[in-house]
Amino acid sequence: MQEETARSAIDTFISAFNASDDSYVTVLLSQALTSDVVFWGPLGRSEGIEAVERFVLDIRRHPAGTGTMVRCSAVDMPNEWARYQWVFTTPDGGPRLAGTDVVHLRRSLIDQVIVFAGEIEPSAS
Repeated sequence: MQEETARSAIDTFISAFNASDDSYVTVLLSQALTSDVVFWGPLGRSEGIEAVERFVLDIRRHPAGTGTMVRCSAVDMPNEWARYQWVFTTPDGGPRLAGTDVVHLRRSLIDQVIVFAGEIEPSAS
């Protein structure tokens, strides 16, 4: 049950990147995130849905065109933390970015997001 709740919040969060119109981004984020969400993204730490909304809108306005964000793994959830992998692809063979997010849930909503963008290279042995 807990993983299903996490999966729902995560998929709603991801759907904000793919919304048919920018006006739906805030609505979707409000359904997935707490109002005081802490977002650790590529540009550092920010707080609140408005900060996450700015990040999502920036990604949606990628210079290569509007891309598609998808969850490409199962949701792994030990206790109140969950992780999943994602892929962002721009149209016409444009840039592709993959990563892993770690999220914390409070009362069925995401209250922390940690974004790890890019692939992790194998260690040299």
